[in-house]
Amino acid sequence: MAVKFTNQTPAQVKFYEAAKNLPGASDDIELSPEDVDDVAEIFQTPLTGAYNWDYKIQDSRIKQLYELGKKLNWNAETDIDWTKPLGLMDEEVRKMQNGFAGWGPFEALTEDQKLEFYNHTDAWTLAQFLHGEQGALLVASQLVSCAPTYTAKLYAASQTFDEARHVEVFNKYIQKSFGIMYPINSSLKDILDKILTDERWDLKFIGMQIVIEGLALSAFNTMHELADDKGLLKEILGYVIRDEARHVAFGIHYLEGFVKTLTDEEREERAEFAYQACVVSRERLVPTDVFEYYGWDAEEARQIFLESSGTARFRNHLFSRVIPNLRRIGLLTDKIRPKFEALGVLEYENLVDDGEIDWAEMSKPLQAG
Repeated sequence: MAVKFTNQTPAQVKFYEAAKNLPGASDDIELSPEDVDDVAEIFQTPLTGAYNWDYKIQDSRIKQLYELGKKLNWNAETDIDWTKPLGLMDEEVRKMQNGFAGWGPFEALTEDQKLEFYNHTDAWTLAQFLHGEQGALLVASQLVSCAPTYTAKLYAASQTFDEARHVEVFNKYIQKSFGIMYPINSSLKDILDKILTDERWDLKFIGMQIVIEGLALSAFNTMHELADDKGLLKEILGYVIRDEARHVAFGIHYLEGFVKTLTDEEREERAEFAYQACVVSRERLVPTDVFEYYGWDAEEARQIFLESSGTARFRNHLFSRVIPNLRRIGLLTDKIRPKFEALGVLEYENLVDDGEIDWAEMSKPLQAG
């Protein structure tokens, strides 16, 4: 298999064999030579690494999370029942999430085409999960080098393996269920590029462990609630959520003490970075690529999508985990609060943060669903 190196993010939709078997699938799906090539995009980073010669266990909570990570490892090939039905969300839920009922270009589609559109939007959403997990894999691998303490390096190493497993399982599910691979959303790509190429280790923690992983945890939990109880998707998300909860808790406990050591100016700089990451992350929830695939006016479709009540509630709800976590680590400063209030997400400020670990719940043996 050829590997094509590029300096630009590919923009085309890729298809696999499963796409031909989807209900409502177009008869004209053809697999091009590009669909079977590996594409590797190059990025450069001024990463500053750090040895640790003390080998001290500074935080027993992080050590506990590391031990849980070792104990609760799962295998995407042997622990997941791939013979289960796919377990997609109910069609009525899919309609509600998109909010296009009554809009001309959408109503012009046949019933089969509408079903195909729902498949494409679900494939797009899961592709963004997959791309985000690859970004998390790359960031976690950087944290192994640049985290300054012994326990953080150990945990980052275990998280790197978790993220590899997540990439594996979402990729397999997408290829098995939809056979459609959408490119990474430009907003998600922007924030991953910023996190990966910044030389400051703590901004990597803030961007990945608090913002991206926090938003992902909320999205995974929402989809887990809506997925078919007996289906494959719910089982996969059940496993992934357990891992993500540890990752977010790690970021909170590691950053909580560090942020207190910063000057006011440094703290405000980090708070602004977290805010900007949240602003960009809101846009990553819009499936603009799907609108373009169907030949719609992307900006008009985007506005209708954003104005639907289901989409608005979902976008804001995702921040129900991020805002309390930013408050806990000290980055919901007086100066940055009005900006989050303008986003309409400050209402979540006083919810329980993910640093409050239910060790009994997190330590339960792995089980499907």
